[in-house]
Amino acid sequence: MYSRRHASDRRFSFGTGKVGALAGFASAVGLAVVALLVFGESAQRLATPVSIRFDEAIAVACLGLAVNVACALLLRDAHPEAHGAAAHAHDHHHDHNLRGAYLHVLADALTSLLAIAGLTAGKWLGWTWMDPAMGLVGSLVIARWSFGLLRDTSRVLLDAELSQERFAEIERAIEADADNRVTDLHVWRVGPQHLAAIVSLVTHEPREPEHYRGLLCQQRDLAHVTIEVQRCPDGAELGA
Repeated sequence: MYSRRHASDRRFSFGTGKVGALAGFASAVGLAVVALLVFGESAQRLATPVSIRFDEAIAVACLGLAVNVACALLLRDAHPEAHGAAAHAHDHHHDHNLRGAYLHVLADALTSLLAIAGLTAGKWLGWTWMDPAMGLVGSLVIARWSFGLLRDTSRVLLDAELSQERFAEIERAIEADADNRVTDLHVWRVGPQHLAAIVSLVTHEPREPEHYRGLLCQQRDLAHVTIEVQRCPDGAELGA
């Protein structure tokens, strides 16, 4: 919503495409806090057991699981790629905001599921330690999801997402034409499916910037391209 509302705001030099990544980063921090709190509470209950009203606790956990599974299915249907995000999918076109929301719901569902397992074991087998033990397991899984989301969103926010192969691909597209040599190249993400690029090149026979943009027409996700062309002095050789 915020991203669409401010899409034409000139204060955002390259648009509001990173708002989703910022929201995803905030969600990842929230998940990390939740994992830490669950871990601390579970460890305390392992050290100092408390009495549990198993029937009521199991009923509440089942209700929470049903609600969170329904929410997770709705989010997955809204964005099918979200399902892969929880399983360490590394698709660079993710909506990180939606992915963060999906992981929050999934974390709640996992916590409810583990609670049901631990409470059931405690009620029927007398293993009262299982409930806090399942809490520890859940906190570690949630922490792992949080780390993955933090890693992916921070790469977008710090413009460190693209691989060296992608940079080389853009360079080859420019240098395959005439005697062009790319001297400086910056590429970064400005939206879930859009990149921006600044390309500096030297050549003996400079042409209009539109010619060089045309060389990149196969790079369909390049939405904003700035071209700087420098003439190589007569008699000078272009570097390799």
